[in-house]
Amino acid sequence: MYKFSKLFIKNILFALVFIIAIGAIAFVLLSSYVNQQTLAQQNTIQLVSQHFVESEMPVQEMATKLADILTAGTDYQTLIIKSNSQTFVNHQKNQTHPFDSFLAKRKTVSAGKLNLQVQYQLSFIGIIDFLTKFFIGITALSLLFVFISARLNYKLQLTIFRVISKQISNELAQINDADFITKEKSNQQLLDIPALEEGIAEIKSMMTKQFKNTTSLEIEAHVDSLTGIENRNRFVQFYENQIVQDSPVKFGVILITRCSELQTINQVHGYNSGDNYIIKVAEIMKNALETRPTGKLFRLNSSDFATILPNEQLKVAENYASDLTLKFNDYQQVNELDSVAFTGLVYFDKSKPLGELLALADTGVSVAQTQQTNSWYSQKDIDILTDNSANFGSQNWRHEIDSVLDAGRVTLLLQPIQPSGRNNKVYGEVLARFLNANDDMLPTATFIAMAEKLDKIIEVDRLIIETVIKEITSKNMLESSYGINISPRSINNEHFMIWLERKLLREPTASPRLVFEISELGMQQNIKAAKRLVDMLHRVGSRVTVERFGVGLTSFKFFRDLTPDYIKMDSSYTRDIDDDKNNQYFLRLMVDLAHRLGISVLAESVESQEEKHTLEKLFIDGCQGYYVGKPAPL
Repeated sequence: MYKFSKLFIKNILFALVFIIAIGAIAFVLLSSYVNQQTLAQQNTIQLVSQHFVESEMPVQEMATKLADILTAGTDYQTLIIKSNSQTFVNHQKNQTHPFDSFLAKRKTVSAGKLNLQVQYQLSFIGIIDFLTKFFIGITALSLLFVFISARLNYKLQLTIFRVISKQISNELAQINDADFITKEKSNQQLLDIPALEEGIAEIKSMMTKQFKNTTSLEIEAHVDSLTGIENRNRFVQFYENQIVQDSPVKFGVILITRCSELQTINQVHGYNSGDNYIIKVAEIMKNALETRPTGKLFRLNSSDFATILPNEQLKVAENYASDLTLKFNDYQQVNELDSVAFTGLVYFDKSKPLGELLALADTGVSVAQTQQTNSWYSQKDIDILTDNSANFGSQNWRHEIDSVLDAGRVTLLLQPIQPSGRNNKVYGEVLARFLNANDDMLPTATFIAMAEKLDKIIEVDRLIIETVIKEITSKNMLESSYGINISPRSINNEHFMIWLERKLLREPTASPRLVFEISELGMQQNIKAAKRLVDMLHRVGSRVTVERFGVGLTSFKFFRDLTPDYIKMDSSYTRDIDDDKNNQYFLRLMVDLAHRLGISVLAESVESQEEKHTLEKLFIDGCQGYYVGKPAPL
């Protein structure tokens, strides 16, 4: 019992040190959090206040409005808004906490040019209560662990002590009387074996539990949570252990399969649809590997899968890639996608470094994307990374883009934006899709990305604008309005701006029906060029939308000077907004400020009735997404 008490006291000391350390860390983190929240609140007060500078509201109403906005998303102990000696708002919280008052000091902020002073003291009662309960729980668990650990150590030492004692006793007894030893040994075995077995069982149980925990952590580190497939870390580990080192694998083929539509699906359908798309592609590839039991499948990143076919020749791997193409084609037809995935193949042996193989396979993917839908390409030229053909994939794309531009192989889809009220004027967004010489759809995201990389995006923008104007005028579709995306590089190009203005002036019937969409980040790159574009488009009768609004957190003063006609909120603000109170508060504030400046607010990626209903309650002017309307031929 003395030994147990000694172990218990020793473990108690360790537990106390642990608890004190946890408490100190929690206090430091809490203090840092309080300071950050206090500074953030000062910035919020300044930001909200500056939007009332030009307002003609009475000071009393202005102070009340300011208080409503501040208290909507923040918990205060005290909030006082006054001007000189007159107090307009005096908010005092009934429930207080001594530690809360110790953490959060009262602050005074001058509200911009409104001649108002805001005195506030934030409340952190909820966080303090949570940390208190958490600290009590940690303490209780630590004490419980101390008791269990001491008990187990005591029983283990007792068992070992018994075994050693009996062995010594047997040795002494053997010197005096062999018969007595035999009898005593038999009796002691009956007494001691159960205790020994009990101790061994406890040790085995602890080791089994620890092994399970270690295995669980290893699985989390090496398995993709979405698909259940091993990740890039395991891919590199497998190649180094099973191929580079001495092993039965002497050669084989690596395939990189790229999900070409992930970016488009995420933007148009929503991230849930993107996840389902990736899961389905993974299932297709796993089913295709069932006939090749030695094959291994890995997920390298969000859009790329890697397949290793050990000890297989390139011709056999090409048959596997052809099977994938057929399965991807079936999935594409059922789900009405432009494409599903493209595959690049490369042969390997033990002499090839992994980085070089991945670069070759990636080049194969780039070439495959310029061919038939969901096709594959075997990269057999191993010198492509070192000779003058190092940009082989890029050169292939350059040829394909030039071919599209020369032949004008672009087809147009139209996705409607549904107005939230009868008096709201909105439009439909034109989505461009590009075709190769066989009239197969090229992956849109890759086409645009390569056009940007190869400095062809301005010509692509011109092709789209000319095609839209030609379509709506030839088909007499001038009763509606149409949105066209323009790249940031185009609006910063002097020759493109001159061409666009002349083109719109020559089309007086079509120009008022066009709405040009430019991303917020694109406008921020060159504010002077952005303002010149907006002024020019307004002169010819066209309108402007700032899309993906909210990503750059641009001040509304910039947009007041720029005067766009619409802002389209980024999908990160509208996704699951029915369950996100923070985004609801932010979006309501943005709508209120935008409407004060005469700007209409649109929401994209609306995928459910609940999202649409919530957005309408926030007075959004229009909604766009698959729930509202799918893209259809123009």
